[in-house]
Amino acid sequence: MIRTTYREAVRGALRDALRRDSRVFLMGEDVARYGGANACSTGLCDEFGEERVRDTPVGESAFLGAGVGAALGGMRPIVEVGIAGFSLLALEQIVSNAAALRHTSGGQFSVPLVVRMATGASRELAAQHSQSLDNWYAHVPGLKVLTPGTVQDARDMLLTALDDPGPVLVLEHQGLYELEGMLDETAPPCDPWRAVVRRRGRDATVFTWGDSLGKSVAAADKLRADGIDVEVVDMRSLRPLDGAAIRASIARTHRALVVDEGPRTGSIASEILARIAEASLDDLRSAPQRVCAADIPLAYPGHLHAAARPGARTIEEAIRVSVGRGG
Repeated sequence: MIRTTYREAVRGALRDALRRDSRVFLMGEDVARYGGANACSTGLCDEFGEERVRDTPVGESAFLGAGVGAALGGMRPIVEVGIAGFSLLALEQIVSNAAALRHTSGGQFSVPLVVRMATGASRELAAQHSQSLDNWYAHVPGLKVLTPGTVQDARDMLLTALDDPGPVLVLEHQGLYELEGMLDETAPPCDPWRAVVRRRGRDATVFTWGDSLGKSVAAADKLRADGIDVEVVDMRSLRPLDGAAIRASIARTHRALVVDEGPRTGSIASEILARIAEASLDDLRSAPQRVCAADIPLAYPGHLHAAARPGARTIEEAIRVSVGRGG
């Protein structure tokens, strides 16, 4: 076990993947000499060369399309999109090609493609660099969507995604790259499609993922002093969603809150609440709730940026309301 950062865990996973399989290569804007927009590939070009760590032109549709083609040809490409919002320029390649080719070919072709993108808001980067598009991609049949929220998952999910025969999107939250935590580099392959209970509780459950995981645990820890025992479930995978874990936790705590950094309308939180209503309504003792970002483009000024996003305090207040201890 070593103590390291989320960024270093991603870099270590990339290095391990490149060492283990000659079919693996990394490409994207500035991933080689510059080391990537989020410094996750620093030094890898020197170690593996420009054939395996490739800088691309500024053209997301072109290099995502090249990734799809390489995957069809038997390679195992990892394509980096520095900011999730820029992936919108390649929706045709991700949604109409990568996600659909196995189905439209009658199972003749697979697209073992991993797309890494930095999602969410951090450092007041304004609207075009702060989008949470988790729900967009989780909506698409044929894609799998992972959201590592811990240092260990940052490594393990990337390596597991490379073993999948289909396209997997790994959404790394911008606010987590400096996160420190313990990493077991010898850990066996994880099962990223299953949610994990990060904190056991009996009074209410918070379902969340990515950057909101730490905020939710912080809120739960603060509430413990007031005798409110909160369970925190890290969903980890947004497609597929682990419905069994949702049902099991509701059966234990009988109250539900979903924390989602995406805007409220059409959110993943909405999908989780719908599933709770369909399968666990009789287990609930109070109405399920969601804490989401405001339905506005995020502003640049820090105070407005923070006010529009879920925080530990808003999560805490929502939990108090759920258990009947609201102000």
